[in-house]
Amino acid sequence: MPSCQQIGPRRCPCTSCPYRRDVPSGLWDFHEYDKLAGYDGDILSQLAAGAFGLFFCHQRDGSLCAGWVGCHDMAENLAVRMTSLDLDYPAILGYRSPVALFGSGAEAAAHGKRDINNPGERAQRKIRQLLAQRDRCGGWDGRE
Repeated sequence: MPSCQQIGPRRCPCTSCPYRRDVPSGLWDFHEYDKLAGYDGDILSQLAAGAFGLFFCHQRDGSLCAGWVGCHDMAENLAVRMTSLDLDYPAILGYRSPVALFGSGAEAAAHGKRDINNPGERAQRKIRQLLAQRDRCGGWDGRE
């Protein structure tokens, strides 16, 4: 990513975003879902949860996770306040998701973990797509 480009959210949360209400349960590993709730609450709560890292999109395209930005109050986000990266603050603070998101990281995590030991067909299909994409590209390339 060029150093002059500011970092902001994607236009829309990706189709595998754990914050999206329409993403099937069981798509990601437990440790990915465990990260979500740490960003809920005020700055002291985030600090206590160890949530001081920016949450980037799982597509690894250099964008902030649009679901994370849309779900949490970025004006009160510890990670956004602490970073030394060049963030696009107007895009982050003014972001509104065009798709329905869970109301909190805890809610998104609970949904995601619900079927993690027995993911449904939609989740299995999406997992296969993500794995095939990773294998084709030697890692995530930012496209779905």
